[in-house]
Amino acid sequence: MKPDALVNAGLGVVFALGIAFTAFMLIRSWGGAYWLYTTAVAVVMGGLALIRRRRAWPAAAGVAVAAGAVGVSMAAGLPQEPSPVAGLALAVLIGSSLRALPVRPAAAIAAGGAAVIALAWVSGPTSSTASLALATVMVVGALVAGPLLRAFAPVR
Repeated sequence: MKPDALVNAGLGVVFALGIAFTAFMLIRSWGGAYWLYTTAVAVVMGGLALIRRRRAWPAAAGVAVAAGAVGVSMAAGLPQEPSPVAGLALAVLIGSSLRALPVRPAAAIAAGGAAVIALAWVSGPTSSTASLALATVMVVGALVAGPLLRAFAPVR
């Protein structure tokens, strides 16, 4: 099995378990149908992260989905997005872009991801900020790890 396939399999398991756990916790705490919204966002973001393979469009689409999710959660008074799984997927997309894409598209995706996180912080807390802090840490990690991997582990 190729290393990329193993990484994607591991990511897929983490995404699936994270989505299930988040949905369970939202059903218990918020009730209603909010869990459907955050689950749909996380599934789309996770799917985009799994098909990233050195292409710009999955990362650009992921940034757009995350920005839209932040806007919808802000407008509807829902818990802040990105959720932990969506934040992880955004970090994977940013880090992979910075490692493998040409400099300009990678920089644009990184700037878009940072803007999404900034927008989420500016939107104000509608619930606990723990998941937003986690997403912030993951995205900052991707902004650091992506260029380091580009420099020390070039794409073959």
